[in-house]
Amino acid sequence: MEKSCTIQDVFERFYPVYKKTHEIPAHHRKTAFHIMNCKTGAFGVNISVCEECGCISVHNNSCRSRCCPMCQEFPKEKWIDAQKENVLDTPYYHVVFTVPEELNPVIYSNQKLLYDALYHAASSTLNELAKDSKYLGADIGYICILHTWGSAMNYHPHIHTIVLGGGLDKDNKWKDTGGKFFLPYGVVAKVFRGKYLCELKSLWNDSKLEFHDTAEKYQNHYCFKELLDECYKKDWVAYCKETFNGAQSVINYLGKYTHRIAISNHRIKSMTETTVTYAVKDYKNKGQWKEKTVPGEEFIRRFLMHVPPKRFVRIRHYGLLSCRNKSKKMTHCRNLLGCKKYISALKNRSAAEMIKLLYNIDVCMCSSCGGKMVPHLPDKHTPSVLAYMRC
Repeated sequence: MEKSCTIQDVFERFYPVYKKTHEIPAHHRKTAFHIMNCKTGAFGVNISVCEECGCISVHNNSCRSRCCPMCQEFPKEKWIDAQKENVLDTPYYHVVFTVPEELNPVIYSNQKLLYDALYHAASSTLNELAKDSKYLGADIGYICILHTWGSAMNYHPHIHTIVLGGGLDKDNKWKDTGGKFFLPYGVVAKVFRGKYLCELKSLWNDSKLEFHDTAEKYQNHYCFKELLDECYKKDWVAYCKETFNGAQSVINYLGKYTHRIAISNHRIKSMTETTVTYAVKDYKNKGQWKEKTVPGEEFIRRFLMHVPPKRFVRIRHYGLLSCRNKSKKMTHCRNLLGCKKYISALKNRSAAEMIKLLYNIDVCMCSSCGGKMVPHLPDKHTPSVLAYMRC
């Protein structure tokens, strides 16, 4: 049994067998290639030479895939830093929208269409209810992030929404929520249910839906209608998880959800010749952690199930936080609230400067003598560098 293994180790061992027995979409193959070759030199190297002692440093490039566990930390820090300029010193709420598991086969067969529908239904629900004078009567701002996994890497599509605790009324004045989430969960869930199923029916009527594997039976009109009727009868779940006090807590929390992938390296506990063991949360037992063991190929299948469609945008901004509103309306909100503007610390800095600021690591300093490391491009006159790379 191997311990301290990574997702890259799992893919190197089990993916060659998995691809022989499964039909794999192109974007899944690309993700697997990136994970297996990340920081191995396959994507090139950066070579630096010390001006003082001639010490050579070779750094293998990362794959930069949004599904690679080794490539998320730096983009996450840059994204969070950029968001500081758009956060107000008011309460924020974390709202989660989920759909019944009966819809999972249809959603998986039509990922881009029905993931987009999740965003449309969630944003339309929040906009409609927030503008209702019975609840708030104002335009609000929020960020939506799609997750498709549960703790065990099972298929569980849902939307995480970070909602600003207030907004601008029709007179362009700030209206606060009073410190409590301003929408009843039952009303949110019912409106979300109606809007999502309405869009689902519209896509069916326009013959835009596809049905594969376990969803094939829903090609029949009567089976599809039974599915919709069953979903209308169910109580959908929409709830507020936490309330944030202060802008800094929001900033710190954002990265937890924005750049998360289905599973991270630290949850991989061990690997054998045929199985992978990883940590999962048991929500039936107060969220206690336990270990789950699955065949290696099953682990690969579960991981790839959560690779988003090509060019799919997972982080979307709405209302006051949308791109077209941020520059003017957020400044107006900040003036009304009398709160300071957070300044980005990483903007216009080089990668080396960012790394030094974030992790206190100076990549431009020689680890041997403390001299200055300068970039070096190998050519035919530098055989020592090429020999080092071959090693």
